Amino acid sequence: MTIGINQDRRRFLFRALASMALSQFDTFSVAAPPLLGEGKLPSLDGATGWLNSQPIKSADLHGKVVLVDFWTYTCINWRRTLPYIRAWDMKYRSRGLVVIGVHTPEFAFEHDPENVCQAVKETGIDYPVAIDSNYGVWRAFANEYWPALYLADAQGRIRCHKFGEGDYEQSERTIQRFLKEAGSKDIDSGLASVEAKGAEANADWNDLQSGENYMGYERTEGFSSPGGVVFDKNHDYTPSDRLQMNQWSLAGNWTAQKQKIVLNAGKGRILYRFHARDLHLVMGPAMRGAPVRFRVRIDGQSPGASHSVDIDEKGNGTITEPRMYQLIRQSKPIRDRTFEIEFLDAGVEAFSFTFG
Repeated sequence: MTIGINQDRRRFLFRALASMALSQFDTFSVAAPPLLGEGKLPSLDGATGWLNSQPIKSADLHGKVVLVDFWTYTCINWRRTLPYIRAWDMKYRSRGLVVIGVHTPEFAFEHDPENVCQAVKETGIDYPVAIDSNYGVWRAFANEYWPALYLADAQGRIRCHKFGEGDYEQSERTIQRFLKEAGSKDIDSGLASVEAKGAEANADWNDLQSGENYMGYERTEGFSSPGGVVFDKNHDYTPSDRLQMNQWSLAGNWTAQKQKIVLNAGKGRILYRFHARDLHLVMGPAMRGAPVRFRVRIDGQSPGASHSVDIDEKGNGTITEPRMYQLIRQSKPIRDRTFEIEFLDAGVEAFSFTFG
């Protein structure tokens, strides 16, 4: 995931993360002096609000080991790191670790503090969260990625960082080391107990051949409806006769915008050819409080046992809020499949597909 002039670089990183457990672009160091671009822990004053805490100032962190986690609540890469962050907070908070989540939004609806607050409750986060809707904290850290972890020692120096998923044991060992350096006694050398379920479960990296794809025309790939994308206008789309791997198409009257696609009237469909255990779709109702019913099929059939938490075995579900919906979780063997979602009501906005 990326923004601004580094968009291609960030997207490439997470394409790589989608196909291998360890990315060659992951950076991790506990060396002193600090890595280039790291140093004193930046101020958090750019936050526009706080959840689970009063505003945290630099002075409040004196003598503490600090873990800063940049996230946005629809990011599947972040969701799969969250069980570890919660576990570290639970195990080491009383030993001097301060975990701070910095929610920097990607999509427009993620700027809404009510949506962020709901996401915090639903994901069981009880450590402090800085709402960074104006990207003030993001810029202070010169950050470019979701998720991104920065670990500072008790002297307020950032000494390591981690972009993307993985390296959890190494990260925890570094937390333990910094706490011992700070004088914390009796640090349990074992690893924290982590329970990852649903969307938080680790990806099936061996079978993952589909990467994140955006629906908005600014960043989409593989669109195959005849005639291509019509920018910013109502348009009647017809689906492709035959989708190739990682291609997608539309049926019905849609408006393609930079960040999203919007179903204007009547029924509409999205079709996607994918290869992965899990399939998620970031979507929401165009109007708050106006739910949208939908039905999912795989290869033209009801998903049955392959349904995930947001649909039933017949593929039925309802969109009630803007978020990531987990729709498919397959059992092995994993093979090329055609996903189809039919919206029974108008007024849906779809933003991106992610896989696991």
